[in-house]
Parts: sequence; C-alpha cells; structure tokens
Amino acid sequence: MADNKAAVTEKKVTLSKRDRIAVWWRSTFIQGSWNYERMQNGGWTYSLIPVLKKLYTTKEDRAAAMTRHLEFFNTHPYLASPILGVTMALEEDRANGAPVDDVAIQGVKVGMMGPLAGIGDPVFWFTVKPILGALAASLAMGGSILGPIIYFVFWNLIRMAFMWYTQEFGYRAGSKITEDMSGSLLQNVTKGASILGMFILGSLVNRWVVVKFTPVVSRVKQQDGAYIDWNHLPSGAAGIKQALIDQSNGLSLTVHKVTTLQDNLDSLIPGLAALLLTLLCMWLLKKKVSPITMILGLFVVGVIFHVLHLM
Repeated sequence: MADNKAAVTEKKVTLSKRDRIAVWWRSTFIQGSWNYERMQNGGWTYSLIPVLKKLYTTKEDRAAAMTRHLEFFNTHPYLASPILGVTMALEEDRANGAPVDDVAIQGVKVGMMGPLAGIGDPVFWFTVKPILGALAASLAMGGSILGPIIYFVFWNLIRMAFMWYTQEFGYRAGSKITEDMSGSLLQNVTKGASILGMFILGSLVNRWVVVKFTPVVSRVKQQDGAYIDWNHLPSGAAGIKQALIDQSNGLSLTVHKVTTLQDNLDSLIPGLAALLLTLLCMWLLKKKVSPITMILGLFVVGVIFHVLHLM
C-alpha cells in the first residue's frame, strides 16, 4: 500500500510559477483572434496551451482539453486573468485525478465572465485610463516628453501587475475549491456564479438591446400654447434662444402629438420587446443555432421591417 501511495505521489503534476508566468504573458494577446461566433475563445485557449501541455501527456487528452476550452468565452480582457487562475487550478486537479468534469470547468468560466466583464469597463476604461490620460496630456501640452512616456509605462505596469496578481489569486482560490469536492463547494460556487452572471446580464438587456416599433397609433392636434409656434418666433439667434426656452418649459416641438406602437408598449412594460428578443436568442442558442446565423437573421429582419416602416 505504501508503494502505491508513493507511485501516486510521484505521478502528481504541479504547475510551477514558470508555467503560470507563461499563461500570464500569453493572456496579453487574448483578443488576438477575436471572432463573432465564439469571441475570445481562440486567445483563451492559446493562453492555456503551456499548462495543458504539461498536465496532459497524450495527444488525445490534450486535444480533448483544447476542445473544451474552444467553447464560447468573452469578458473584459484584463478580468480574464482570475478566471484563468481558477481554470488552471481545476485543470491541475483534474489531471491529478480529482472528479472535475467538463461541465464544472465550463460552468465556472461562464459564471465568472459575466460579472467580471461588468467590473472591468468602469475600473479600467472609465477610471484608470482617463486619469492617466489626463495627467499625460497635461504634461504633453506643456511640451514635456514625459507625458507619453508616463502614460505608456504606468498603464502597462498597472494592467500587467493587475493581471498577474488576480491570476495568482484565482489559482489559489481554485485549489481551495477542489479540496472540498465531497462537500459540493465547487457545485455551489458554480451555481452561485452562474446566478450572479445571469442577473448581471439580465440587468443589461434594456441598455444594450434596442427595439422600436414605429407604426403610428394616434395623431392628435394639440391645443394652442402647448406647442412652439415657429411662425411667430423672432428671427435669428433670438428665435433659437426663445425656442430652447419654450422647450425647457415643456412645450412640444410639433403641432400634433404622435403616439407610436412603441410608446404604448413602453407605457405598459418598458423594455418588453427587448426582453422577448433576448429570450428568443437564448432559446435559439439552446437549440444549437449558430450565432452567425442569428446575427445575419436579425440583420435581414431588421432591414425588412425598416423598409416596411414597422421599425
């Protein structure tokens, strides 16, 4: 029995710091093969190749590992690092015999990429980059060469350091998850991450999906004084000023009040059409319809509806 335990110990594969550095460096190019069907899947798989080569020795196992990571993946490019860390830990434990299946790995990836994508934009694009850009621009406008240098150096230091330390954090967290497989910790984390991801995506539907039906339901002439009388406005800049004042006071720009089908729908349930369209796309994805086919179909339907004055 002791000999068997020793043999198992000898066969255990452990990811070194050098392996993790290779993944960290490759993840810089995660957007390099971005595509409309599976988005960052190529760059994601490219980042994991050093780890997959070390963990799996046979051609079949490596092919299977790459196949499961070529599924759809998309998040903020810098926030992919903690997901890479967790995934490396899960793959490491799987290679060493832990009961981690494809569904668990993919579930953790999908559950994490949605919430983290929503964090990356406000932190990096709307906070760090504008602050550094303003500092660099002020120096450059003063004639200092330090402006572009500071921007380039500090931006890359911040993003590379963030990607490395969050990847290491994810790797350590992933190892702890798989230590409690019998207690269903991994399943709970996967379920919780998936719920959170769906909640974040659901809250973004009304912001990113726009559907407007243009058919006119009613056209009613408004009473005098409820709209701007363009014929009696002063000429020149004074007339423009008066029109802006009237509009700010609540006067309508047109004589007739036009109510469209979209106005009625919004008065009942705002964003209903966008939600129904999103649910339709999710149903089609569940039926294995290609995202490319869906994009082309939506484009064609949109053009036809616009020509028919329905949208």
